[in-house]
Amino acid sequence: MTYRQLALLSALILAITGSAVSARNSEKLWAKDLATFAREDRKSPPPKEGILFLGSSSIRAWKSLETDFRGLPVFNRGFGGSIIKDSTALADRLVFPYKPRMIVFYAGDNDVAAGHSASQIVEDFAQFVDTVHAKLPGTRIVFVSIKPSPSRWKFQGVMREANERIFAMTLRNPNLDFVNVFDAMLDTNGQPRKDIFTSDMLHMNAKGYALWTALVTPHLRIQQSR
Repeated sequence: MTYRQLALLSALILAITGSAVSARNSEKLWAKDLATFAREDRKSPPPKEGILFLGSSSIRAWKSLETDFRGLPVFNRGFGGSIIKDSTALADRLVFPYKPRMIVFYAGDNDVAAGHSASQIVEDFAQFVDTVHAKLPGTRIVFVSIKPSPSRWKFQGVMREANERIFAMTLRNPNLDFVNVFDAMLDTNGQPRKDIFTSDMLHMNAKGYALWTALVTPHLRIQQSR
């Protein structure tokens, strides 16, 4: 074996090992949430080929989901504090068993706060898409743009760049879609609207979710009519 072949083999082994470690860490980190989802599945199985809402706390805290999207087969598997890579690592637990026809995905907010660059966020979302479509090529993935929380406004540059680049990605793939909530959550001065957030200025209140519902609904109705 040549030095180049050995180097390539080592890199492949490292990548596979790294992926396995990431999955194991995510399994451990979110064990409580996964156990809760398993109980919910046994008690009330999600609709077959439904619309899966997946991602971080902005999804987890969307308690009015079924009421907001009445008549549509929606279900919630958000887990607070997660980053994009967690959803990718846990796809075997949170995506594939349900075989959803659509995934409404919100993540990236915590990635930004953790210091991830826009390029890293875009790369991680691309990996999520590749992971899902490798087994579920017909599943449509709707990316909800990273929101402009007042408490994280200092990261607005990274948020804007990541949103713009992911939007461009969705234009190139007919099985991807993009919901721009960022601009709608700004006031007339271009600052985050504080009236749609809870007191922590990070999570949304009922008014914020009403805004998201209005923005997301047309994307779900298009899929429903196909």
